[in-house]
Amino acid sequence: MDPCPRERQRPFDPPASENDMANFGDLLGSFIQSNMTQSGSGRMGNALQDLQANLGRMVGGQSGGTGGDMLGRLLEMAKGTLGNASQNPMQAGGLGAVLGSVLGGGGKSVKGAMTGGALAMLAGIAYKAFTESGQAAGTPGSPAHAGGGELPLGLRAPQTAAEEQAMENTAQLVIKGMINVAKSDGQVSVDEIQRIVGKIEAAGMGADAQEWLMTELRQPLNLDAFVAEIPSPEVAAEVYAASLLAVEVDTAQEKDYLRHFAEKAGLHPLVVQHIHQSMGVTF
Repeated sequence: MDPCPRERQRPFDPPASENDMANFGDLLGSFIQSNMTQSGSGRMGNALQDLQANLGRMVGGQSGGTGGDMLGRLLEMAKGTLGNASQNPMQAGGLGAVLGSVLGGGGKSVKGAMTGGALAMLAGIAYKAFTESGQAAGTPGSPAHAGGGELPLGLRAPQTAAEEQAMENTAQLVIKGMINVAKSDGQVSVDEIQRIVGKIEAAGMGADAQEWLMTELRQPLNLDAFVAEIPSPEVAAEVYAASLLAVEVDTAQEKDYLRHFAEKAGLHPLVVQHIHQSMGVTF
């Protein structure tokens, strides 16, 4: 989406951009927390349990040996809740609400959200899916790169302005993906738009973020245009995993959307299968 036009920019003002306005890194944690379905809560719990059990052995000694600084902090914060849920399956349904405190934003732009862990969780799911499926990963700079060498963004903190921007762009795409899957069985109603925007406002997000959300929620679904924005299968895997938090996946339209998204975005069926396994999804 092109930046909104401005009347005039003074010579010493940097050009305004959509990412500067909306702070998508901060918005993502709040959006997941506000719009996750009941099934999504359980799926997030399953994914965190799976990452806690398996990701450390996959990354070895890289970035602390626990899946990177970002995800390591998230898993440590969630550890008690995950243990309780494994002993008491009845708690799993409300797991997302309990873990919501570790997904929220805060601080400056993407750094605050990363401390919360939203993209760390999604990057961990994608990293594990590519590694265990044996599929080739993208470039080392991609947010969910699962190849050798340093860990992907999301499992480690961004080191440069370019990496911060890449994280911010991924957060924006993840939010768009969650909105699009919600549109797959019909347009989002006016009441639902007001509910979502109201929750985001209550979470402390500014008017620019609210306006961007309203615009995205009102636009007709265009899967081809959305897929064209996604830079790599690794980012697509993060978007796919987040989409499974946004809907129950109990309609034919939702299932068709997810299948078509995976195909058009270049996600190998084995990668999709491993994402489903990590999140406890069957359909």
